[in-house]
Amino acid sequence: MSDKEVLLTQDGLKRLEDELENLKSVKRREVAERIKVAIGYGDISENSEYEDAKNEQAFIEGRIITLEKMLRNARIINSDEIDLETVSIGSKVVVEDLEFGDTMEYTIVGTAESDPLNNKISNESPVGKAIIGKKKGTTVEVNVPAGIIQYKIVDIKI
Repeated sequence: MSDKEVLLTQDGLKRLEDELENLKSVKRREVAERIKVAIGYGDISENSEYEDAKNEQAFIEGRIITLEKMLRNARIINSDEIDLETVSIGSKVVVEDLEFGDTMEYTIVGTAESDPLNNKISNESPVGKAIIGKKKGTTVEVNVPAGIIQYKIVDIKI
């Protein structure tokens, strides 16, 4: 990961800080204990518990480094920066699928806190790219693997 600016909402910042704290204070201790127990089983060259714990330790340490770098390069989007006239990071946007008439509400976030299952989409996703900077009432075309979808921006909120 480069030293690219990481855009975060207040909620996203808190979530990343909480994850980092949990990894450092809880997960590190748990995996260290697992390693200690596995070493107690004897020969570590053929010890699957030891290998598994060492792999988990490597994952945790890698994630800690990633989170620390993200937080170091974070730019927090405050609610007073969100413009209700145009779609921006932090906006909640109601869009209507013009083909099927379905409406969906998305929160536009930076890539670090993207969570499509909870309707938090990245400003770099196809839908995010298409609607960012657009105004209420605008119709946009989104290129997706299945083709082109047309959305109308129905509402922009905080």
